[in-house]
Parts: sequence; C-alpha cells; structure tokens
Amino acid sequence: MTGITYVRGDATAPQGKGVRIIAHVCNDLGGWGKGFVVALSRRWREPEAAFRRWHRERAGNGFGLGAVQFVQVEPYLWVANMVGQRGIRTGRSTGVPVRYEAIDTALAALADQAVELGASVHMPRIGCGLAGGKWSRVEPLIEERLVARGVAVTVYDHGG
Repeated sequence: MTGITYVRGDATAPQGKGVRIIAHVCNDLGGWGKGFVVALSRRWREPEAAFRRWHRERAGNGFGLGAVQFVQVEPYLWVANMVGQRGIRTGRSTGVPVRYEAIDTALAALADQAVELGASVHMPRIGCGLAGGKWSRVEPLIEERLVARGVAVTVYDHGG
C-alpha cells in the first residue's frame, strides 16, 4: 500500500494526469452553499445542479446517507458528491453532522468507480470541516476502502 499523499493546494485543481475524481462530503438536506462546495461551484456549475436535482427527485433515486453521485465536469475529471453528513450544524444544534458509517459506505462506492475508471481520487479532508468530523476517524476509512484497493489518493490542505 502506498498510503495517502498529502499536499498543499486546491482540491478543485487536482494534480496529476489521467482520470481523476474529486471527492467531497455533502449533507442529506440538499443544502449546498458553505465550505468546499463553494470552491467547486466557482469552477463548475454541474456538481451543484446535479446534487440539487438528485435531492429534489430523491423519492426513487437512492439519495440518502452513504449514497454517491458522480458528475463529469471535464473529459477526464469527475466530482463525487458523497452524502456523509446528517443535516447541518446550526447555532442550536448539539453534536456534529458527520456520519462516519455513511462516509465509509460512500467511499466503498467511490472505490468501485475509481477502479472501473482507472482514476485517482483527490479530496480535501472530507467530513472534517463543517461536518465536524475528526481526521483520525476518516483517514483509516480512506486507507481501507481506497488505498487498499490500489487507488491513488491525494488529500489537499488549503493554503500556500
């Protein structure tokens, strides 16, 4: 196993050649407007539009915790909208919205897609921003689901 590569940079501009998938965590309310998704939407309209449509038509399309939606944004570039948080954090809320089991389920589906496409996976520290998760809980899931299957993973820490 090669492990996870950590770099400083912008996960919306993934490094390397070949097919790449940008993975990130979304909430199960259909909300899109804070955190990493803002940077995604600055670059492409499709991931947000697809996510909102997926949520709006959720009655029969599998939308829910642990589900993943793959949106192609360039010929060799995809965005994986992974539903890994229950609701959002508000001033009144207690606890954190992250759902590690849902992230694990979504990462398994992401691994299948990455292997099928021969893709590398690029992401911020998923589930650890607004979702309130701990990287010490997320990192082993990535190693087990992606790295163990031979998928190259790059994690981007923002900043210079």
